[in-house]
Amino acid sequence: MKPNSGTLVINIMNGGKAEAYEGVYQCTARNERGAAISNNIVIRPSRSPLWTKEKLEPNQVREGDSLVLHCRPPVGLPPPIIFWMDNAFQRLPQSERVSQGLNGDLYFSNVQPEDTREDYICYARFNHTQTIQQKQPISVKVFSTKPVTERQPILLTPTGSTSTKVELRGNVLLLECIAAGLPTPVIRWFKEGGELPANRTFFENFKKTLKIIDVSEADSGNYKCIARNILGSAQHVISVTVKAAPYWITAPRNLVLSPGEDGTLICRANGNPKPNISWLANGVPIAIAPEDPSRKVDGDTIIFSRVQERSSAVYQCNASNEYGYLLANAFVNVLAEPPRILTPANKLYEVIADSPALLDCAYFGSPKPEIEWFKGVKGSILRGNEYVFHDNGTLEIPVAQKDSTGTYTCVARNELGKIQNEVQLEVKDPTMIIKQPEYKVIQRYGHVSFECIIKHDSTLLPTVIWLKDNDELPDDERFLVGKDNLTIMNVTDKDDGTYTCIVNTTLDSVSASAVLTVVAAPPTPAIIYARPNPPFDLELTGQLERSVELSWIPGDENNSPITNFVIEYEDGLHEPGVWHYQTEVPGTQTTVQLKLSPYVNYSFRVIAVNEIGRSQPSEPSEQYLTKSANPDENPSNVQGVGSEPDNLVITWESLKGFQSNGPGLQYKVSWRQKDVDDEWTSVIVANVSKYIVSGTPTFVPYEIKVQALNDLGYAPEPSEVIGHSGEDLPMVAPGNVQVHVINSTLAKVHWDPVPLKTVRGHLQGYKVYYWKVQSLSRRNRRHVEKKILTFRGNKTFGMLPGLEPYSSYKLNVRVVNGKGEGPASPDKVFKTPEGVPSSPSFLKIINPTLDSLTLEWGSPTHPNGVLTSYILKFQPINNTHELGPLVEIRIPANESSLILKNLNYSTRYKFYFNAQTSVGSGSQITEEAITIMDEAMASRQVDIATQGWFIGLMCAVALLILILLIVCFIRRNKGGKYPVKEKEDAHADPEIQPMKEDDGTFGEYSDAEDHKPLKKGSRTPSDRTVKKEDSDDSLVDYGEGVNGQFNEDGSFIGQYSGKKEKEPAEGNESSEAPSPVNAMNSFV
Repeated sequence: MKPNSGTLVINIMNGGKAEAYEGVYQCTARNERGAAISNNIVIRPSRSPLWTKEKLEPNQVREGDSLVLHCRPPVGLPPPIIFWMDNAFQRLPQSERVSQGLNGDLYFSNVQPEDTREDYICYARFNHTQTIQQKQPISVKVFSTKPVTERQPILLTPTGSTSTKVELRGNVLLLECIAAGLPTPVIRWFKEGGELPANRTFFENFKKTLKIIDVSEADSGNYKCIARNILGSAQHVISVTVKAAPYWITAPRNLVLSPGEDGTLICRANGNPKPNISWLANGVPIAIAPEDPSRKVDGDTIIFSRVQERSSAVYQCNASNEYGYLLANAFVNVLAEPPRILTPANKLYEVIADSPALLDCAYFGSPKPEIEWFKGVKGSILRGNEYVFHDNGTLEIPVAQKDSTGTYTCVARNELGKIQNEVQLEVKDPTMIIKQPEYKVIQRYGHVSFECIIKHDSTLLPTVIWLKDNDELPDDERFLVGKDNLTIMNVTDKDDGTYTCIVNTTLDSVSASAVLTVVAAPPTPAIIYARPNPPFDLELTGQLERSVELSWIPGDENNSPITNFVIEYEDGLHEPGVWHYQTEVPGTQTTVQLKLSPYVNYSFRVIAVNEIGRSQPSEPSEQYLTKSANPDENPSNVQGVGSEPDNLVITWESLKGFQSNGPGLQYKVSWRQKDVDDEWTSVIVANVSKYIVSGTPTFVPYEIKVQALNDLGYAPEPSEVIGHSGEDLPMVAPGNVQVHVINSTLAKVHWDPVPLKTVRGHLQGYKVYYWKVQSLSRRNRRHVEKKILTFRGNKTFGMLPGLEPYSSYKLNVRVVNGKGEGPASPDKVFKTPEGVPSSPSFLKIINPTLDSLTLEWGSPTHPNGVLTSYILKFQPINNTHELGPLVEIRIPANESSLILKNLNYSTRYKFYFNAQTSVGSGSQITEEAITIMDEAMASRQVDIATQGWFIGLMCAVALLILILLIVCFIRRNKGGKYPVKEKEDAHADPEIQPMKEDDGTFGEYSDAEDHKPLKKGSRTPSDRTVKKEDSDDSLVDYGEGVNGQFNEDGSFIGQYSGKKEKEPAEGNESSEAPSPVNAMNSFV
């Protein structure tokens, strides 16, 4: 065994025999918690024995007789692959006449002189040992007799009229029929009472082998093969039974329990025959395993009650029958663990607005923790229909909005502790194409441009891709892709197509398309092309019962070669004046051999076709009436469906006139009850496509066939179809109706299915009628509006959504067939629990005073339970719209008004108001109101603006600001003489523009009034943030550092200080001189 591994290595390369290790192996893994065991592993050595010596006599066969060359390969492990070859190691050709059977024998349906040879050799290839064994050559000599006698089919294999076949579920079913006969018979396969399964049925070996893959119990039944030639037929019925090794319905799963908890292990398997279930504990049969008082075995279930830590063990379930077994290990782990959250802390989730957001909270603990979600640090617990809480702890916001952005806290708690984790959600604006590419028509060699202007979230980086006809743009320099457009230069015909602009971000993708049509410039006068002229001189020759030869002379092509001729026919006997398509031939052909039907008065015409279009039809040919014959086919679409409970309506699609093959077309309608030993009942009708059989039992299956006949005889024997007599209303109602209320708006209803015999028709499903009786909070009845839910098929349960909380409901269930509904089950009463209420119907704030406000409200329109209280929260709002401290008041549920006292005067307050039931708080409504102002103080505030001393102070401030602006302007114009100029010249910074030749100032620091372009990077970017590499003035180079200043010139500090990069740009700020507004702000 490999070290630190459970792998067992058996190596016989250095000696030893494989037979010594033959046997059944099983692995056991054990620790202090228990023992797990593996499935049985069977090891058998491969074998490739030699052929036994035998004397083979030459085969002398008469021409036309059948022959079987037996292979009888030695029994190997695994079985060998058989094939037939000659002395030159060439495979012998096989056909419908000569083929190899599943047992390896070579079958000849009839021998021919060319089958004579002395080297028929059967080979057996043993793949596992990589060896090929050869049988001695077999000699075949065919002698001829004149004349060769034709023979009707007989089956070479299988023999007799019936045989049986057993196959296992999931395997490949192979059925074989090989027949002798001359001419060579053709094999056809059928399943009695049903159809061969679609998509799983294949025919091999020239249809002699029927192959059905992945078989199931439904494939059991009788399969019939029919071998037919012109002299007759032979048939064989193979009764197939599909057995099944055990397969899982519910495999046992690992169970984690905390001390004192209950649990179950379920082991359910199916098979044919039904498998036996046995249990083991730590690899030992549970009957002799150490006793555990918390454990009880009940068939395929182990029930655990009030487990203790010593109850931990590994249990094995074994399901077995005669065809195999299943083994599964399940670890029952009894442990006590406080909650743990496995999702990383502060994980960031990004989604696009109006799309779902899934916030993970993977957790572990025993007992299983309860999960709650909060928004924000001190937010209330999240509830309501706008959230979905998954069992794995994930919080789903089905439609995330911008205000959904924020911090979400997941709290996991059990009786051993509590833990929480925060995650972040950012909701982004969706990417949009605000100007889409438009349809264009352009002349050849022109230029064309498609626009694709987008709008996206500022935090997402979009990429734009252009496609042509859903593929990459051609690698051609004529295609110019800009920031928001695509331009094509010198357009050619190959540029015609659909152009698509695709915008991708990390979170979403949008696209828009437009079609480009390239047209030619007005052409110079050219040759006129037209449709061909019609053919003429039609002639019929070589008239036979089922064929005739038609010839014609083509008309003028009109400068466009004729590509093909279309031949049409008219049946003057059945449909005079109606022309039908017959065939078409290439444009180089002027004669055609036409196949004809009996009892038709034919006329033909020819139409020529070129690239421009079709010609006018030629003149009709002479008429040719074919002789009558038996019908070749039977009516199609035969059906049997009852219109009343005591009848069977048989319908079919009648044959067309020319399909009758002769006069006196009639139909033989036959029927008999299926699975009852009845004789066929038949009736012959004419000129109808329906026949009604009366007095039938209700909804029983019938075998039906409809055969055509005319004055000359019958059509071939028709195939049978299965129909049903009429349906009647179901007899009984579903029983044992049970309702499980899941939450305040959803319930699950169960019922027992009705016996199929009482359905009396095709089971279509079940209907659940349910209606609200009354609201438990208001006790008022209202008009009963019944709702109906239909569940298709043989379902036995369904969900009832959209229920109203805290209400009483009734329901009943009815079975439905094609006729209608059966009787209703007894009404079942159930009640929904309380939910959270809707918001109060209104909130009014009246009677404002200096320090009080009066609030009035209305109760919720939908209380959804018994109201326990109202919650009022309010907080002041100052002049800068900042919110003050939040005050919360709980108000009894029977109140409808409240006077708030001791408020601040002349203050705006914001109010949040909601109702509560025992389940939780409902939606809140908000209002704002202002307490009134003290009149004395208001008058003092108004009078100050009229005082003389205030007017004089404002004038002095304005004069001082004007003087400062003049000083700044003068110093600004002397910018070329600042000491920084010499230092920059000394450093010769390549990033600085050279001095302007006209005024000797730096281009980098030009005055705003110059209106000359600044050096790249000198302006504030369009997003109004100053980047470090764009705004620094290299003060570090002068030894001053980023925060350095020049004491001798204060204006220079304001103009070039490195601190400026840290401040967000306001308005149109740049490196230009400060505006008067900026100067005033700086002064103040």
